[in-house]
Amino acid sequence: MNNPEELILVTGATGKQGGGVARALLAHGLRVRILTRSPAGSAARALIQLGAEVAIGDLGDPSSVEAAMQSTTGVFSMQPIDGAFDGTEQRFANALIQAATKANVRHFVHSSVAATNRHTRFPRWGTGYWTEQYWIDKWTIEESVRHSSLPSWTILRPAFVMSNFAQPTASFMFPHLKEGKIITAFKADTRLDLVAPEDIGAFARAAFGDPAKFNRHSIDLAAETLTMSEVADALRAATHKNVVTVHVSPDDAVKAGLFKGWVNSQEWSNEEGYRVNIEAVKAYGLPLTSFAQWALAHRSDIVIG
Repeated sequence: MNNPEELILVTGATGKQGGGVARALLAHGLRVRILTRSPAGSAARALIQLGAEVAIGDLGDPSSVEAAMQSTTGVFSMQPIDGAFDGTEQRFANALIQAATKANVRHFVHSSVAATNRHTRFPRWGTGYWTEQYWIDKWTIEESVRHSSLPSWTILRPAFVMSNFAQPTASFMFPHLKEGKIITAFKADTRLDLVAPEDIGAFARAAFGDPAKFNRHSIDLAAETLTMSEVADALRAATHKNVVTVHVSPDDAVKAGLFKGWVNSQEWSNEEGYRVNIEAVKAYGLPLTSFAQWALAHRSDIVIG
C-alpha cells in the first residue's frame, strides 16, 4: 500500500535511469512525482498509468523545480547531458539541491557515473584527450551534494547501462546491431562493467527506504563485467538471432558511423574502464541483474536483423 507520508520526486523519469527508479518506487508502493516538460509523451504516460503524479516543468526553470518539490520527502537527482559542457548540468543540479534543501527533503539520491572519484588519475588526464569536462562536471556536482546542508544523501555511480543495447538508444550507439553486428573500437579483451536500469532503481529504492543505512554512501554500480563477445553471446541467446562482434581501430569505428565521442569513450574503456568492485556492490544484499537476464526480459526492444 502507498505510504501517504512518503513522496519521491524523480527527475529524468522519462529516460533510462530515472524511469527505472520511478518504476522501482511505484512497484513498492511509494508515491512518485515526476518532473517533465512532456506529460503527454509515451514515457510519461506509461508512468502515469502506474500511478505517478506529474509536475510540469524542467530543471532550467527554478520556479517549476520548487513547485515540484513541495511536500516531497525524497529526490532522485539526474541531469541531462547535451554535450556542450557549458555549465548547464551543474546549474541544473544546484537548482535541485537548493530546492530540496529549502523543502526540507529527508533524503537525496544523486546519479553520477562510475570512476568519477578517480578521474584525475586516468591515463593521459590533463592532455585533453578524454572529454575531461564531462568528468569534471560529474565530480563537481558530487561535491555540491556532499557539501550541501541536505540532512542525508546517497550518490549512485552506475557503469555502462545495459539498455544502451535496446532501442531507441542502440540505433545511435550500436547502429550495426540491426545487421547482426557489434562494431566498436573496444579491444577483444576489454571488459565493460554493466548495470541494468532496474538495479539502479533497486538501489535508489533501498536508499529511500533506509536513509540511515545509505547516508553519505557513494556507490559504484555494476552487476557484471563482459567482453563484447560475451555481450554478443547473451544477445544471441535472448533473441535467437545471430550477432557477431567486429573490433576495429578508433579511426575505422568513426568511419563506420560511430559518433567520435562514443569512440573516445571506448578507447577510455580500453585504457582505464569503470573498474567497479562488484563484490562490494553485492555486499549491499540487493539482487543484481545479469546481462543475460536483462536481454531476455527486454528482447522485444533489441532489434537484430
